[in-house]
Formats: sequence, C-alpha cells, structure tokens
Amino acid sequence: MLLTRHRGAVLAVLLIGQFMANIDTAVANIAGPSIGADLRASAGAVGLVVSGYVVAFAVLLITGARLGASLGYRRTFLLGLAVFTAASLACGLAPGIGALVVARFVQGAGAALMVPQVLSGIQLHFAGRDRLKALGYFSIALSGGAVAGQLLGGVLIAADLFGTGWRPIFLVNVPIGIALAVAGRRLLPPDPPGHRDRLDLGGVLALSTTVLLVVLPLLLGSERGWPVWSWICLLLSIPALAVFEYGERRTAARGDRPLVARQVIRNPSVRAGLLAHGCTSGTYFALLFVLALYLQDGLHKGPAYSGFAMVIWVAAFGLAGPVIPRLRRGVRWMPVVGCLVLAAGYLCVLAYLVLGGRSGPLLFVLLGVGGLGLGISANTLIGAVTSSMPTQYAADLSGVVATNAQLSGALGVALAGSTYAALADDPRGALAVVLAGFVVLTLVGAAAAHRLVR
Repeated sequence: MLLTRHRGAVLAVLLIGQFMANIDTAVANIAGPSIGADLRASAGAVGLVVSGYVVAFAVLLITGARLGASLGYRRTFLLGLAVFTAASLACGLAPGIGALVVARFVQGAGAALMVPQVLSGIQLHFAGRDRLKALGYFSIALSGGAVAGQLLGGVLIAADLFGTGWRPIFLVNVPIGIALAVAGRRLLPPDPPGHRDRLDLGGVLALSTTVLLVVLPLLLGSERGWPVWSWICLLLSIPALAVFEYGERRTAARGDRPLVARQVIRNPSVRAGLLAHGCTSGTYFALLFVLALYLQDGLHKGPAYSGFAMVIWVAAFGLAGPVIPRLRRGVRWMPVVGCLVLAAGYLCVLAYLVLGGRSGPLLFVLLGVGGLGLGISANTLIGAVTSSMPTQYAADLSGVVATNAQLSGALGVALAGSTYAALADDPRGALAVVLAGFVVLTLVGAAAAHRLVR
C-alpha cells in the first residue's frame, strides 16, 4: 500500500484523466451548431462528431480494462492519455468534417483505454474507508465532468479566442494532457512484474460487436424516430451476446483467461450492484439531456441557465464524498438510502411541476436533493461492488462498472428523450412523465441495492 501523500498524488492524476474524458463526452453537444456552420456540415455529420466519441468509448471500455490487466494499469493509462491528447489536437486542427469525425472516434478510443484504469488504480491502492473517500472524489469527477463540459463549451465558443470559434474546446486538452502525462510518469507507481494474461481477441471482437449493436441504435436511432435499421441492430445484439457468452465459456474451459472473468459475472453481489448502479446512473444521464430540452427548448432559457441548474446538482452530489467515510454507523445501508433519497428528489421535482412550478431557485434546490441521493448511491454502490471481490479482479470490475454506466446512460437518454419528444407540445407535462419513470427506476435500484447489502 502506498504512503498517504503518494496515494493523494496518484488519485489526483487518475481523476484529472477521468475528468477530461467526461468533459469531452458533453462538450461537443454545445459546439454542434458552431461546427456545422464553420465546416458546412450536415446535421447527420455533426451528429457523428457528438456520437462517434461516445460509441468508441462505450464499445472499447472492457477491452481497455483487460489491456490494463495485460499491460499494467499505469502503462495503459499513459497510452490512453497519449492517444486522447493526440486525437484532441487532431480535432482542434481538423480541416473538414470527415477528419473531425475520425479524430473523435480515435479520441473516444483513447478515453476507453484511459478511464478503466482510474477505477482499477483506486481498487489497487485504496481500501476500507480510504477507498470510499477516493470513490467519492471519483464520482465527483464523473458527474462534474459532464456539467463542466456544457459550461466550458459555452464559454470557449462564446469567447471565440483569436477567431478560432469551436476549436479551443478540443485544443485545451493538449497542454493539460501533456502536463498530466509528465505527472503520471513521475507519480504513478510502476506496474508490478509478473505473468500477464494474453488478451482474448475473439472475446474483444464479439463483445465490441454486441455493444456496438446496442449503443448505435440507442444513440442515433432514437433521434431519427427509430428507423428499421435501429430495431434490426437491437435484435442482432441478442445472438451476438450469445456468441460472446459461448466463446467466453470455451475460453474458460480451455484454461485460458476470458475477457471478463467468469467469477465476476456469476457473483450475485456484482449483479445486484450493477443493476442498482445502472438504474440510478441511467436516470442521471437522461436528466442531463431532458432537463436541457425542457429549459432551453420548452422555456427558452439560455445554455448558461441550463448549466447552472446542473451545477447545483453536482454541488450536492459532491457532499457525499467527504461525509460518508466519516459515518461510524449505517454505512452498509447507504446504497439503499442513496437510491431512496434520489427517488425522493425526483418525486419532489415532479410534485413541483404538478403544482404549477416551471423553473427558478426552488427547482434548483429540489434538484440538489436528487444530486445528494445520487452521490450517496454512486459512491457506496461502486464501493460495495469493487469490495465484493479480491483486487485480482480489479480490471474486470472496472470494465463492467464503466460499461454498465455507459449502456445504462445511453438507454436512459434514448427512452427519456423519445418520451419527452412525443409529449413536447406540453414541456412541463412531458418532463413530469419522464420524472415519474425516474422514480420507478430508482425504486427498482433501491430494491437491487437492498439485495446487494443483505
């Protein structure tokens, strides 16, 4: 175990990498209109700039986690950071929309190499209450990065630095990435020597195909009215998953290392935790999307107003990180408490809308209740899942937790976005229906969390 001061430095390096990756998940949403106008690109091409990053990121997360176990988490983190930084430079200098789309895919692949190592590093170097505290900061990086992406994108584009328009939103990653690479080489502990498992390439191909068949229609199909191809992709994901499972069983039967350890998949605590985490994180990603539609398209508020609404959420979210490790009693039940507080937050916002509210400070305060609940549940759910197995499974757990969050988020955005769009003639009513669905999902999450802690 590292010395405390060294662990703090290691955590800072890892979380800055996580924060950068999350910012770039959201920042291109704000820049879309500016990119389209500057590069004379179609709406579909601009959509690929936004979704290409997320698709590559989601598809390659588990592969990135396994590479961390094969090559070492330090080496893989620095490799992912280098790819992410170089791709950010390519994005900022892209001469046309085609080059920008390709660079965004590569940038997402770099993030997929880098991000799983963050949770793996926390599992390897922190234990007990120290891990819970580290996970609190990890959750802030997750949530805060998404909101910061919206705010940063708006500020940089409005500033139009040196007449460069949208390009600084990508170029700002370059000096940060270089500085972080230098710090990472100095501060991250060397990967321990020893036997490294060979990467299961067949599993990589099968799982990547399965995730792609799920993520692509969820991201692109919903905004296009669910065309036939989107349903075909979702149907094909079922046999693709069966092929992946068959291949994993055969790999394990031969005595080789499957892409995801069978012990992780079979662990009931992991399954219950992933269900609870998926239900809660899915509603969060969906809330980011739907609330922006409600405030900007429904109430004609500006992007800054929409971003500020979520800043309150993130501030409340951040309270859980330092508070939970200080609790002497009841920590075990905090996953359930967090899910119930999140459900109460959504229920309060729903009641506010039903009683005639539209926007304003009270809406922001009520959102803060939900943010606090998500902070409690996210910290303790990830802590419980990662503590349910030895550190030899750190990479497997990191990969499945991150992929579960991405798939849940994509599903949540697709379902909530489609529901809101179908009822958009009445923005307040549409948001109320979506929030009612969020309440149900978080209660399902509470039930799964109860099973986990029991």
